[in-house]
Amino acid sequence: MLNTMKVALITGSGRRIGAEIASKLHAAGINVALHYHQSRVEAERLCHQFNEQRPHSAILLQADLTDISCLEELVKQAVNVWGRLDVLINNAARFYKTKIGQVTESSWDDLLNSNLKAPFFLSQAAADYLRMQQGCIVNIADVHAKRPMRDYGVYSISKAGLVMLTKMLAKELGPSVRVNAVSPGTVMLPEGENTLSESVTEKIINRIALHRYGTPVDIAKAVLFLVQEADYMTGEIMVVDGGRSLSM
Repeated sequence: MLNTMKVALITGSGRRIGAEIASKLHAAGINVALHYHQSRVEAERLCHQFNEQRPHSAILLQADLTDISCLEELVKQAVNVWGRLDVLINNAARFYKTKIGQVTESSWDDLLNSNLKAPFFLSQAAADYLRMQQGCIVNIADVHAKRPMRDYGVYSISKAGLVMLTKMLAKELGPSVRVNAVSPGTVMLPEGENTLSESVTEKIINRIALHRYGTPVDIAKAVLFLVQEADYMTGEIMVVDGGRSLSM
């Protein structure tokens, strides 16, 4: 039987923002291919939840996106299940400090490969399938792509590259495929070694016009809009930061 429901591949969808994006798209009637790298338990739980709500509406795909050789196969796995691919969400990313004077070639390669190289080659692998469906790509950028974050220089560079990739792909893949990005501000506080002090987090909140952190739901709503409603938008970077950019 021919599948008439849209299909989305979401990278890094096991937790945090990626999981919320997957939830929003699934609730909108889109079948979802849930990519994860190491968050297997969370991804399995989400996939089970979706299939309980709507049978055969979600699958799991495990991959290390920095292994470029596996990306074509990743796309094909999603296409083989439902016979189509309509949406690619490049959400997976790495984030950690890289102070000037302490940056290693390994950390440079890790951040650029995860945050820029992987989205490029995954978009390239998905392009022909997306053209067939007049589909779209949404990249998850960052406000620090435009205004670099102190001590996070390599991360900022990688996200600046992702913004340029968004605009380049919009030109290259139009008119068949729309390509946009969502640029979050402070949405979820860093975890582990990147945890911010209470004084730093208070300073950040005071600089946000809406005086609150964003939530994954805020970002997921923007992504859903770009997927479902933004038929005449491409090459755009939608900033969702509560007005933080006004004081940066």
